[in-house]
Amino acid sequence: MFICASTECLPDVAADEVLEVMVDLGFTSVELALHETGGWLRPSQVLADPEAATLRCSSTRRLDVAALSLGIEAEGEAFYEQFDACAKLAKAIKVVTLVVPASPLGTPFNEEIERLKRLVAIAAFEGAVVALKTGIGTMTEDADTAALFCQHVKGLGLTFDPSCYLAGPHQGKPIDKLLEFVRHVHLRDSKPNAFQVRVGQGDIDYGKLIAQLSRTKYRRALGVHMTPMEEFEHRAELRKLRLLLESLL
Repeated sequence: MFICASTECLPDVAADEVLEVMVDLGFTSVELALHETGGWLRPSQVLADPEAATLRCSSTRRLDVAALSLGIEAEGEAFYEQFDACAKLAKAIKVVTLVVPASPLGTPFNEEIERLKRLVAIAAFEGAVVALKTGIGTMTEDADTAALFCQHVKGLGLTFDPSCYLAGPHQGKPIDKLLEFVRHVHLRDSKPNAFQVRVGQGDIDYGKLIAQLSRTKYRRALGVHMTPMEEFEHRAELRKLRLLLESLL
């Protein structure tokens, strides 16, 4: 296992400065957010100029790219066109993991299954893996449903966010059934009544999680995925979580 940080951790830093800040914080790997709104690079830009996108994603200031997080806002066939362009980009820069958000609660189960099957097929053609993100307010906020998706869609993995199951509406459910499907991880500290708190003040048991993932032979990234909190020095919190995770590996 190794540690990375998402560009989403620094929403207040200009896109052309984010990677340098991460290097200064001691990170050696990065998850690039390709989001149409507030992203480091937009999926529509990837589709419009794939060569420029490849060049930009290859110039990461000595940081290895651990994953691409996709936030595509296009609908219909345009959604799949942008996803295909991002999958091709992943192949060009030798990245395997594509972090994809689950559909919102209320989406028909079979409709989501068909969407995921199509995404997995497109990604597999380019040698990439779809890692469906567990998130509050989405169809994966229930661990049972997240597991069902992976069981029904061959080749689908998860971006596992333990905060979703500690602070979400399905608190207390066992998450062991998800571990075999984990392909990426998002981490912060959390409490049952707070999705994010200062590092060390929450209930996330990083040591236990790392031990559980080790038993499944997980060898991929532990991704720091924290947003700024008022009144606290955000960069210090990012560095603190990196050092804590490093001490456990």
